Amino acid sequence: MKARNEVIFINFERMVKVEDISVKDFTYDLPEERIAKYGLTERDQSKLLVWNDNNITDDHFYNLPRYIPEGSMLVFNNTRVIKARLIFHKTTGARIELFCLEPIEPAEYSYSFAQTKSCRWKCIIGNLKKWKDDSLEEVINIKGIPVVFTAKKVMELGDSFDILFSWDNDQISFAEVLEASGNIPIPPYLQRESEAIDLKSYQTVYSKIKGSVAAPTAGLHFTENVLYLLKQKKIDCEEITLHVGAGTFRPVKSDTIFGHKMHTEHFIVSREFVEKLVKHKGKIIAVGTTSVRTLESLYWMGCKIITEPGIDLKNLSVLQWEPYQGNPQPEDRESFKALLRYMEKNDFDDLKSATQVIIIPGYEFKVIQGMITNFHQPQSTLLLLIAAFLGDQWKEIYDHALKSNYRFLSYGDSNLYVK
Repeated sequence: MKARNEVIFINFERMVKVEDISVKDFTYDLPEERIAKYGLTERDQSKLLVWNDNNITDDHFYNLPRYIPEGSMLVFNNTRVIKARLIFHKTTGARIELFCLEPIEPAEYSYSFAQTKSCRWKCIIGNLKKWKDDSLEEVINIKGIPVVFTAKKVMELGDSFDILFSWDNDQISFAEVLEASGNIPIPPYLQRESEAIDLKSYQTVYSKIKGSVAAPTAGLHFTENVLYLLKQKKIDCEEITLHVGAGTFRPVKSDTIFGHKMHTEHFIVSREFVEKLVKHKGKIIAVGTTSVRTLESLYWMGCKIITEPGIDLKNLSVLQWEPYQGNPQPEDRESFKALLRYMEKNDFDDLKSATQVIIIPGYEFKVIQGMITNFHQPQSTLLLLIAAFLGDQWKEIYDHALKSNYRFLSYGDSNLYVK
């Protein structure tokens, strides 16, 4: 890993430097009224902008299957949003909000949710100055039983805290505690409190694995009917799991992208899925930027295994700038074959790892030939990912969308980009 003050080249053939990429070049004027505050009642009635062969087509999402090339593989993120916002009240009346980011002990999501006495999570604290060293308590009702739910600070972790949660009923899991006491963490830019309607509209219809604190919003447009039509067209629909972190909303505050520290997100892929990547011959289209990051990260993991076949699992995760270090880059099939051999050798039915990779203009995509995504915030890492795929045409697309009355951000309309 290069030191922070060293130059990193994005594209060695054109000698593009990270330090030359100004974040201000990736902005646009987004009027407040164009930000969708709520999802549509009928998800697939959202508008769909299709970009293919440099042409733009306007349609509706229920017609998505028409635009997916035959023989393609669609990759969905089946993560499920948890009720990660917890509200406690002190005896003084002060309101303290805890935003659960990721589990610490146990560190594995499913184990943490299954705990029946206590667990520790990394949390952001709202109204921190009102919470000293005392414990917070709330009495919650679960299945008609009053349960005392307690939170205690263990230690500071930079801009977040290690929080010990405990409750006085060992017949109840932490998943049940969250379900009874938590709130769905809708994006802060919606500038409203979560409502009952968000419990359904801020989850994809195919969500399964609990762990995200933000929805993979490209998937919010899918309905059972759209999924049925895709399968009728014999489109291979596959699932991976990446738990979306709050860092997805973290603004880029540095002048150049080199000054931004990318957040880490955890993912799970099955051995069966990697086998399909090895064999697949058609286009691979990611549903959402989370699926993009996972797929591209799998390629770089395979590269690390080729270089160091005996690499330890803890060192397999992809760091922010690793793809830009000028390391050998085999064909994608060879990288996936190496990853599959690694899983077989270590008897992994599932690969559980993490990625911090940042995808920015100049990045050469190794896996995907298309993506389904929403419209993203100005000067965000997600917009830079889009610009990496589209080049300067992202400006034309976003300008067209603004002029054509598209709805923006998490509850907004959709795009399909195919090369």
